[in-house]
Parts: sequence; structure tokens; C-alpha cells
Amino acid sequence: MTNDQRAPADRPRSWPYAAAAYVFAVVMVGTTLPTPLYGLYQEEIGFSSLMVTVIFAVYAAGVIAVLTVAGGVSDVLGRRPVLLAGLGCAAASALCFLFEGGLPLLFAGRVLSGFSAGLFTGTATVAVMELAPRHRRGRASFAATAANMLGLGCGPLLAGLLAEYAPWPLRLPYLVHLGLVAVATCLTLVLPETVRHAGPRPALRPRRPSVPAETRSVFVPAALAAFAGFAMFGLFTSVAPSFMAQTLGVHNLAVSGLVVFLTFASSTVGQASLGGVPAERALPLGCFVLVAGLAAIGGSLLAASLPLLVAGAVVAGVGQGLLFRAGLSAVSARAPADRRGETTSAFFVVAYLGISLPVVGVGALSLALGLRDAGLVFSACAMVLAGSIGVWLLRAVPRRPRTGA
Repeated sequence: MTNDQRAPADRPRSWPYAAAAYVFAVVMVGTTLPTPLYGLYQEEIGFSSLMVTVIFAVYAAGVIAVLTVAGGVSDVLGRRPVLLAGLGCAAASALCFLFEGGLPLLFAGRVLSGFSAGLFTGTATVAVMELAPRHRRGRASFAATAANMLGLGCGPLLAGLLAEYAPWPLRLPYLVHLGLVAVATCLTLVLPETVRHAGPRPALRPRRPSVPAETRSVFVPAALAAFAGFAMFGLFTSVAPSFMAQTLGVHNLAVSGLVVFLTFASSTVGQASLGGVPAERALPLGCFVLVAGLAAIGGSLLAASLPLLVAGAVVAGVGQGLLFRAGLSAVSARAPADRRGETTSAFFVVAYLGISLPVVGVGALSLALGLRDAGLVFSACAMVLAGSIGVWLLRAVPRRPRTGA
């Protein structure tokens, strides 16, 4: 028995559940807004493709730092205060980009964006699931991951459309996002709190995310699969527009944003198609679908084919969605209630290592090999990683005993 009691999620109205999903999506939109704009920043400031990946990695480092230091803070303070702090970081990030005048504010904006994502990934995921009414509880994990993925996908699409067809390409996207954040803040202020403490509130002290012993057998394969899936996302949200411009001759920012959006939207489709497939089956299946998508992405670079790149993005996104939802659902279900936020944050630490480390490698390789060949090396390495994890997971699936005649 613990001294932590949670407010019931069986609420007669579902608006808090929908509002929490909206707030989650809005913050994630801000984390990917710069994706189609990096080329414009390169022209304005003057820096290499390696610097693009470093700027992106700074964002991921901010995410990991928050998850590592404050991964379980919402289990103590409550979900709403942490969500408000994340919204504050998102607004500060947008202001940095709005008044950007060089690399220092770019770095500051990305770090703050990473802080907002770090505060939100675990906390908002759990909040959406806890606020789900009874009749939606079975789909709550999908709603949380869909809000995450669609938010990430809508960022490049929104920025690409505004930068291509509206004035102030490096300012207007952030003004629009500030408006969305303002609405999200108002909603968060009235969201019900799902964390209650029967006795004195536990002392608040930094503690790194950890995985309870009873969760580790599920956590390890799920986190490794998430690493592989997020590595693919890292490629698309950092240097994919540069690939399209330099290798495929696609300079329309709206098209670049649309391709990135399709990757994340396909992840949502993959999550929705999970259905009743058990996690131990969905995880290796997602890895193998991801491998197929990565093969198409590599082929698109060799053939300089935009349709093949789009096909690869869609297939890889579906594979990532399968493995991501299956892994997150399994980890959340196995984690103790009073450590669910902490355990979910640990899951995202591994995922964001995948979204940052390989991409910096691509940037470094591009200096020696060029962006196209660096992308080919990345695709091959990611295929080997995802395929190996898929085979390992498949071999670990318990076999059903045969029934005799």
C-alpha cells in the first residue's frame, strides 16, 4: 500500500481528456517547427549541415537532461504544475526564435524547446491516460501517443506552409505557435489534477528515471525498439529537407514539411492499426516494417526519387508507430502506479538518445562523404539495428504449446 492516491479517471465528461491531448500536441508542434526552416537559417547565418545536426542534438540533450533530472517530478508535484512549466518553456523557445539574430538564440530556443518536450513527454502521456473516462480507457494510450506524433508532424507542415506562402517566413510560424500555446495554457489551468497524496507530500528531490525491477523484462526490448524508431525520426526532423533540396532538387518548403508530416502521420496510422495484436508480436513486426521503410529511403537517395522517399517515409512511419505504441503500452501497464511517470520518462530517455546520437553522426559524415552518402550509411546502419532488434524480439516471443490430437 502506498501513500499516493490518484483521482479517479472515470469522469462523466471527456473534455479534460481531449483538452490534455490538445495541450500535448501543441507543445510537440513547437519542437519541430524549425525543421523546414533550417535551410533559411543556413542562408541567413551561414553554417554547415553538421551545425544543423548539432542544433538538433542540443534540443535532444535538453529533453534528456530534463527527463534524467526530473523524470518523476509529476508523481510528487502533480501533473498540472509540470505541464504549465513545459508550456512556459515552449513560449520562451518561440520568443527566442522570434527575435533570433544568430546562432546563440537558435541554440537557446532549441534548448528551451527540449526542456518543454522533456517536461511533457512522460507527464502528458500519463495525464492523458489518467484523464480518460471509462469508455475511452482502452484507447487512452493511443490518444497519448497520437497526440505526440501528430503534434510532431504538424510542426514542419505548419512552418513549411507559412514559410512558403505567407510573409515573414522566420517569424510568423512562431507567432502562430505562441497563440496556440496561450490557448493550451488556459486549458491546462482548468484541467483536473490526477495526483493526490493521502498523507504529507513526499519530499521533492531530483532523481533520475529508473525502471522498477518488475518492469525491466518488458522495458528493455521496448526501449531498444523505440531507439531504432526514433533514430529514423531524427533523420527526418533534422536533415531530411536538406536531403530533398540537395539530392532530389525539392526546394519548396511546404513539400518538405509535408513529407516530414507524412512520416509522423504514418506513425499514428501504425499505432491505430495495432488493434488487438499483443505487444510481444507488434514489437518485432514494427521493427521489420521499419527496416522495409529504411530500405526505401536509402533507395530514394540512390535513385534521386521523391516518390520513393515518400513511400519510405510512410512505411517507416507505420513501423515506428507499431513498435512505439506497443512498447509504451506494455511499459505503462507493468509500471507501479506511483512510479508510472518516472518509468515512462525513462522510456523516453532511451527514445531521445535514438533521435539525437545517430543524427549527429550523419552530420559529421556529411562533411567527409556528402549528405547523400551520409544518408546511405545512416539508412544501412539503422536497418541493421532495427532488423537485429526485431530478430531478437521475435526469438524471445514465447511459443504456444502444441496441442495433441
